[in-house]
Amino acid sequence: MKLHRFEVPGLAHYSYSIESQKQAVIIDPKRDVDTYLRYAAENTLRISHVLETHIHADFASGAPALAKASGAELWVSAHDRGEQFEYEFEHVAFKDGQELRIGDVRLVAIHTPGHTPEHLSFLLHDESRGKAPSSLLSGDFVFVGSFGRPDLLGEDSKYELASQLFDSVHHKIANLPDGVEVLPAHGAGSLCGSGMAQREQSTLGYERACNRWFAESDKRQFVDHVLTDVPPFPDYYRRMKKVNAAGPKLFEDTPGNRALSALEFRAEMERTRAVIIDLRRPEAFGGAHIPGAFNIGSGPLLSVWAAWVVPYDTPILLVGDNSTDYDEARRALLRVGFDDTVGWLHGGMAAWIAAGYELSHVLQVSVGDMHDLLMRGAHLIDVRTDGEWNDGHAPGAKHIFGGYLPKRVESIPDDRPVFTVCGGGYRSSLATSILKRSGRRQVANVSGGMRAWKERGLPLVSDDTYSRQKAA
Repeated sequence: MKLHRFEVPGLAHYSYSIESQKQAVIIDPKRDVDTYLRYAAENTLRISHVLETHIHADFASGAPALAKASGAELWVSAHDRGEQFEYEFEHVAFKDGQELRIGDVRLVAIHTPGHTPEHLSFLLHDESRGKAPSSLLSGDFVFVGSFGRPDLLGEDSKYELASQLFDSVHHKIANLPDGVEVLPAHGAGSLCGSGMAQREQSTLGYERACNRWFAESDKRQFVDHVLTDVPPFPDYYRRMKKVNAAGPKLFEDTPGNRALSALEFRAEMERTRAVIIDLRRPEAFGGAHIPGAFNIGSGPLLSVWAAWVVPYDTPILLVGDNSTDYDEARRALLRVGFDDTVGWLHGGMAAWIAAGYELSHVLQVSVGDMHDLLMRGAHLIDVRTDGEWNDGHAPGAKHIFGGYLPKRVESIPDDRPVFTVCGGGYRSSLATSILKRSGRRQVANVSGGMRAWKERGLPLVSDDTYSRQKAA
């Protein structure tokens, strides 16, 4: 038997190939399924089955597309009947306790609700090495250092799901050996759980000893702990559940794989009212960009931040420079359900400038200048996460998590310049683009962010600091 892990950075998504005797089972595939088809061809494998642990919320599933492209059987949970989300495409219903065999491999379905009602985990037996189970493909049930969040279906369901999560931990997998590997569908950085460790896999024994919630034997306290320690909730999760229940459009049927001249690009802007995503670095965006563009730099975080702030069901146009990988950018958007990319600007921003079209700019401010401006009452918005903010922020700064900014713009004063800061400049540049799209003209980005602030030794405060000052 061989096991191979595929990773999507940024989304921190793991999918797996379980292989035996030239057959492969693919578990929780991403949407751009050509990755798995190419891997199978390179390793002379036949993909015989495609499995899913649950109806995903954070990325568009490739399970139906991969099954169709490879001729594999599609096996998904049988425990979705009567739930808020049900699989709507043809499949084999995989039930609790049922087995799937290929070669020397045996996969046993375990119904482990809690993250979602229908959630399955797959207990892997490599019978070429013995009868004991070797691994638990745990999906979004058990993570390394955490569990799957139980609040995906809203306030009315979260307490029941958290209770089911407790039962799954203490009853469904309680008798499995400590040596069983835990192979989750996500790693650190995913918002599907809180406080994940920076490791790709673990063992049940290690999790029982070190996972902060595994040892909690009181159900009420377990539920309270799990529900009070969830990450921010992206609105797109609700949409993605619907998309994955119905089955996303096939990857090869999506548009957007074309270059547009500056004239064509501008015509598409005017005709479709498309959203523009500028994929360049913050300093390049600040120097000159197309008015109204979002600045979401290409790379691992494109999927995540586009899903937070870009409206769905709207055409998208991409802008970059000579180093931009537009195919990967398009794939990143497709992975979170953006199906309407029209194309990209041939020649990048330089072609737009050469055509003489309108430009916008964002002032870039050093951390030293920002410190002086704060002393004079400047309005600084810190768009980092709660944890980053609590670890230390600039005196006088205000905190608005970047993903919430589109809904919080009206709470920001518009009678003076607004400065934005994050860890290094990526998220704060996105924040400036959100503010400029809302009509704010006096907006500036703090170059280098709080990493540069700390490097300069500039003052920091935290919630603990404020608590001590208040107590004094």
